[in-house]
Amino acid sequence: QVQLVESGGGLVQAGGSLRLSCAASGSIFELYMGWYRQPPGKQRELVALIATRGSTNYADSVKGRFTISRDNAKNTVYLQMNSLKPEDTAVYYCNAENRFRTVISWGQGTQVTVSS
Repeated sequence: QVQLVESGGGLVQAGGSLRLSCAASGSIFELYMGWYRQPPGKQRELVALIATRGSTNYADSVKGRFTISRDNAKNTVYLQMNSLKPEDTAVYYCNAENRFRTVISWGQGTQVTVSS
């Protein structure tokens, strides 16, 4: 089972940028990778997904501001977040799904705080 470790979170002012990384302990070549977030007091929600061949899907709230990408050689997935808003404040989690779209792993999460 692949282990996932997120990094890159922190405190940023509104309008700023952050890049999150999700490093996997094994190959992600055949895995669908996703970023989710859980705002304070709310449920976890999908942010972005990237399929094995690179196609992507985004939540409407982040379209045009966030970009998900993958580097299979480094077993790492990224989330570039631009034009951040206070409502983007959340714990961000990385996950992995197998080819049957079954979740096989979650990371521990990284906090992103956007100040107004």
